[in-house]
Amino acid sequence: MNMLQALQKKVEAEGEKEQVLFDKYMCYCKTSGGDLTASINAADTKVPQLASDIKEAEAKNAQLKEDLKQHQVDRSAAKQAVADATALREKEAAEYAKESSELKANIAAVNGAVKALEKGMAGGFLQTRSADTLRKVAEKMDLDVEDKQTLNAFLQGSSEYAPQSGQITGILKTMSDEMNKDLSEATSAEEAAIKAFNELVAAKTKEINALTHAIETKMSRTGELSVEIVQMKNDLTDTEEALIQDQAFLKDMEKNCATKADEWAEIQKNRQAEMVALADTIKVLNDDDALELFKKALPGASFMQVEASSDVRQRALALIQNSGRPQLDFIAMAIRGKKIGFDKVIKMIDEMVVTLKKEQLDDDHKKEYCAKQFDQADDKKKGLERAVSDLETAIEEAKDSISTLKSEIKDLEAGIKALDKSVAEATEQRKEEHEDFTELMAQDSAAKELLNFAKNRLNKFYNPALYKAPPKRELTDEDRATLAAGGTLAPTEGPSGGIAGTGITVLADVRAHNGATPPPPPEAPGPYKKKGQESNGVIAMIDLLVKDLDKEMTVAKTEEKDSQADYEQLMKDSASKRAEDSKSLTEKSSTLADQQSSLETHTEDKASTNQELGATVQYINSLHAECDWLLQYFDVRKEARDSEIDALGKAKAVLSGADFSLMQRISLHSRV
Repeated sequence: MNMLQALQKKVEAEGEKEQVLFDKYMCYCKTSGGDLTASINAADTKVPQLASDIKEAEAKNAQLKEDLKQHQVDRSAAKQAVADATALREKEAAEYAKESSELKANIAAVNGAVKALEKGMAGGFLQTRSADTLRKVAEKMDLDVEDKQTLNAFLQGSSEYAPQSGQITGILKTMSDEMNKDLSEATSAEEAAIKAFNELVAAKTKEINALTHAIETKMSRTGELSVEIVQMKNDLTDTEEALIQDQAFLKDMEKNCATKADEWAEIQKNRQAEMVALADTIKVLNDDDALELFKKALPGASFMQVEASSDVRQRALALIQNSGRPQLDFIAMAIRGKKIGFDKVIKMIDEMVVTLKKEQLDDDHKKEYCAKQFDQADDKKKGLERAVSDLETAIEEAKDSISTLKSEIKDLEAGIKALDKSVAEATEQRKEEHEDFTELMAQDSAAKELLNFAKNRLNKFYNPALYKAPPKRELTDEDRATLAAGGTLAPTEGPSGGIAGTGITVLADVRAHNGATPPPPPEAPGPYKKKGQESNGVIAMIDLLVKDLDKEMTVAKTEEKDSQADYEQLMKDSASKRAEDSKSLTEKSSTLADQQSSLETHTEDKASTNQELGATVQYINSLHAECDWLLQYFDVRKEARDSEIDALGKAKAVLSGADFSLMQRISLHSRV
C-alpha cells in the first residue's frame, strides 16, 4: 500500500512538473512565434524597400557617371575654346603689330616729307629712305588722279616737275591724317579684341573651374554611392537569408508546437488512466475484507523475509560497494539497513540504472554535439581565414593597382601638358618661319623687280635693242568713265618697265596731260658720251644678283613647303596622341575610382570578417572548455558506468532471487 501510494504521489508530482514544463513550452511557442512573425513582417517590408533603394541608387550612380562624362567633355571643349581664342588673339596681335608698324613707318615718312618741304629741302629728301617709303605708300593710297600724278612727279624728281610745295604739303598732310585715322581705328579694334579675348578667357576659366569642381564632387559622390550600393546589397542578402531562416524556423516551431500539444494530450490521457488504475488498486487492497484476508493467508511472512534476507544483503552489498558514487553508496547503505525491504532497494537500483543510462545517453549526445560543433566551427574558421587571406590579397592588389594607376595618370597628365607645350612651341616656330618666309619672298620679289627695272632702264639708254617697253594698259569700265568725263589715266609700268606696287614708276609728262603750259626748258648740257663698258659690267652684276635671288627664293619655297608639311603632320600626330592620352586618362580615372571603391569595400569586409573570425575563435575556445574534459574521459566514464550498471544488475538479480526464494518458502509454510 505504501509503495502504491508513493507511486500515486510520484505520478501526480511528475504530472505537475510536466504541466509546468508544458506551460513554459507553450508560452515559448506563443512568444517566439509572435516575435518571429514580427521579424518576418519587418523583413518582408525591408526587402522590397532595400531593392527599391538599390535600384534608385544604381540609377542615380549611372546618372552621376553620365553627368561626370559630360562635364569632362564640356571642360575639354572650354579648354579648347581658350586655346583657339589664344591662337586667334596671337594671330590678330601679330597682324596688328605688323599693320601698326607699317602705318607708323608710313606716317613718319609722310611727316618727314612735310618737314622737308616746309624747310625747302625737297631735293635732299628725295634721296632718303623715307622718300622710298613714301613712294610705296603713294601707290597704295586712294588719291585723286591729279593729286596722285602730282605726288608721283614730285617723288620721281622729274625735270618737268614744277615745284608746288603747298599742294604737295597738303596732299601729304591729307595722307597723314588718313593714316593716323587708320592707325587709330586699328588700335581701337585691337583694344576691343583684347578686351573681348580677356572676357572670353575669364568666362571660360570660370566655366573650367566650375566644371572641375563639379567633376571632383561627382567623382567623390559616385565613389561613395558605389560603396552604399554594395552595403545595401549586403544588407539585402543578409535580410533575405534571415527571412528564409526565420520562415523555416517559424514553420518548424509551429509544427513542433502542434506535435507537442498532441503529445501532451496523449500524456494527460495516459496519466489519467494510470491514476485511475492506481486508485482502483489502492481501493481494492485497502478494503477491510482484503486486509483481514492477508492477515489470515500470510501469518509468518515478515519473519521469513528477515531471516532469509541477511545473506542476500551481504552478497548484493559486495557487488555494489566501493563504487565512489554517492548514489551507489546510498543504495549500499539501504542494503545494510534493516528497515528497508528488498523491493525498495530493487526500485532504487532500477532508478540508479535509469540514471546511469540517462547519464551515458547525455554523454553520447554531448559527444556527438561537441564533435559536430567542432567540425562546423573549424570549417567556419578555415573559411573565414581563407576569406581574410583572400581579402588581404585583394586589398594588396587594389593598393598596387591604385598606386600604378595614380602613377600612370600622373604620367599621362604630364605627357599631355608636355605635348600641349610642344604643340604651342611648334606653332609659334612655324608662325615665325612663315612670317620670315613671307617677308623674304616679298623682299626678294621687290629686289628682283627693282633690279630688273634698273636693268631694263639701263638697256633703254645703253642697249635700246634689249629694252622692253611696258605692256599696253587695257581699259576698264572705270577708265572709260574717267576718259568720258574728260579725265586722264595714270600711266603704269609693268614688270619690265617699272615696279608695280612699289611706288617706282616711269614718269610721264604730267603737265601735258593736265593741259597746262610747260615751263621753259633749262639750259641744255653739252653732248654726252655713253659709258657702255661700265654699264655692261653693272648689267652683268644685276643678272648675277637676280640669279642669286631666284635661287634663294626657290630654296625658300622648298623649305617652306617641307616645313609646312612637317608641321601639319606634327599637328595631326599630336592631335591623335592627345586624343588617345585623354581617352586613356579618362578610363584610368574611372578605373582608379572603381579600385578605390573596391579597396574600401575589401577593407570593410576584412574588418567584418576578422570580427566574425574572432567570434568564431572565441566560440571554439568555449567549446574546448565545455567539451575537452568529456571527450578526454568519455571512454573511461562509459566503461565505469557500464561496470556500475552491470554490478547493479547483478545485485538486483541477487535481491530478486532472494524475493523469489522467500515467496517459495512462504508458500511451503502455508501448505504445512
